[in-house]
Amino acid sequence: MLKWGREGKEGREGREKGGNEVVVRVKLFATLRHHYPHLGIGEPMAVEIPDGATVGQLLNHLHLPADQVKVVFVNGIVRGMEHVLGDGDEAGIFPPVGGG
Repeated sequence: MLKWGREGKEGREGREKGGNEVVVRVKLFATLRHHYPHLGIGEPMAVEIPDGATVGQLLNHLHLPADQVKVVFVNGIVRGMEHVLGDGDEAGIFPPVGGG
C-alpha cells in the first residue's frame, strides 16, 4: 500500500490504517502506468490518504504530472480536482489520448 507522506513510487505494506486516513483503490491507464511499472494491466493500487483529501491531492501524492492527466473517474463518475475522496473509493486515472 502506498502511504501518505512516504517518498518513492513503490508500494508500501505495513501498519494498519489510522483514524485519520482512508484507503482508495487507484487504477492507472495507458501511459500513466509507466510511473508505476510494478503494476500489471488493470491492476489496482491501494493508496492511503488523509481523510478529506481531494483528487488533486491524490494526483500530487502519486507524483503524476498534471499535463499527463486528462480525466479522473471516481466510482465510475468523472470528478474534478476538488472532489473529496472517501474510504473505499475507486479512482481510474486516464491520460490524454490521441488518434485519428
